[in-house]
Amino acid sequence: MEGFGEIIGHEKIVAHLQNAIVTDKVSHAYIFSGGQGTGKKLLASVFAMTLQCERKEEKPCLQCEFCKRAMNKNHPDIIRITHEKLATISIEEIRRQLINDIAVKPYMGPYKIYIVDEADKLTPQAQNALLKTIEEPPAYGIILLLTRNIDGLLPTIISRCVRLDLKMLPDYQVKEYLMDRLHVPDYQAEIDASFAQGSIGKAKQAASSEEFAKMTQDAIRILKYAGDMDVYELIDVIKELSEEKDAIYNYLDLFLLWFRDVLMFKATREVDHLVFKQEIGSIREQARERSYEGIEKILDALGKAKARLKANVNFDLVMELLFLTIREK
Repeated sequence: MEGFGEIIGHEKIVAHLQNAIVTDKVSHAYIFSGGQGTGKKLLASVFAMTLQCERKEEKPCLQCEFCKRAMNKNHPDIIRITHEKLATISIEEIRRQLINDIAVKPYMGPYKIYIVDEADKLTPQAQNALLKTIEEPPAYGIILLLTRNIDGLLPTIISRCVRLDLKMLPDYQVKEYLMDRLHVPDYQAEIDASFAQGSIGKAKQAASSEEFAKMTQDAIRILKYAGDMDVYELIDVIKELSEEKDAIYNYLDLFLLWFRDVLMFKATREVDHLVFKQEIGSIREQARERSYEGIEKILDALGKAKARLKANVNFDLVMELLFLTIREK
C-alpha cells in the first residue's frame, strides 16, 4: 500500500477525504459505494491508515509504526468486520465485532475505525442495531461501510452517513495504469482495459493472469474461424468451452469486444479505436462479409447467451444456438 498515490481516478473523493482530515472535519460514518473492482477497499484502507498516522497530515507517512501496522493489516484500531455466512452479516456478528467493541477506547491510535465490506449483506436487524451507534458514536469512532449495492442499505443508514460514489474509470485511464505501473504491453493493455469495463481491480487481475492471456488467444482463434467451421468442429469447440464453464462469461465478454470491433470498423473504417488492433486483417474481412443487421444479431445473441446461462439453461444448447448465429453470414 502506497497511500493515496496508489489510487487511480476518484480525484474528487480523495480530495474530499484529505480536506476532511486537514480541517479536522472527519465524519463518524461513510459509505463507499461502487461496482466490483472500483477500489473501495483500497480507498477505505488508505483513509484509515492516514487517520491513524502519527504525523496527522493529508497523506500517510508510510514510515511510522502506525502506518506500518496498517500496511501489514495488524493495527489493533483498524477493525475489519468478518462474517461466516456468504450472503449475510448477522446482528450477532455486528454486535460482537462493532457495537460492543466500539465502547472500548482505542489501544494505540487516535481513532477506532471499523471497515464493513459488503455492507449491503447486513441483515435489516443488524442495520437497525448499527443505527444507534452511527447516530451516537464515541468521539474516536469511525465506521466505513463498503457496498456494491447501495439499495441493500436502509434509507435511515444512508441518510446518516457521508456517501461517496466511486464510478467506473474510463478505459484510457485503466490502460495507462496497466502500461505505466504494471508494464503491460500496449496491445494487451488495450484488451485488458476494455475487458475490465472500468474496473481497475478486474484489469489488474486480467493483466497478471496467464490464464486470461491464454483465454484471449483461444477466443481470437475461435472467432477468426467460427464463421467457416462445420457443425462437428463447432461441437468440438463447445465441448472445449464446456470444460471451462466458470470462465465462459469471460469468453462471452471477449466475443462481445470482438464483434463491437467488427461493427466499429464496418461503420468507420478506422483502426485507432479498435480493441483488437493487431487482428485488423480478420476484423476487416469479417466487416466486409457481414451485414450491419447480422452483427447486431450476434451482439444480441451474446446478451441472450449470458442471460440463459445465468438462468441455468443447458450449456451445450446455449452455446450451439450462439455459434449458429455467429456462423450465419
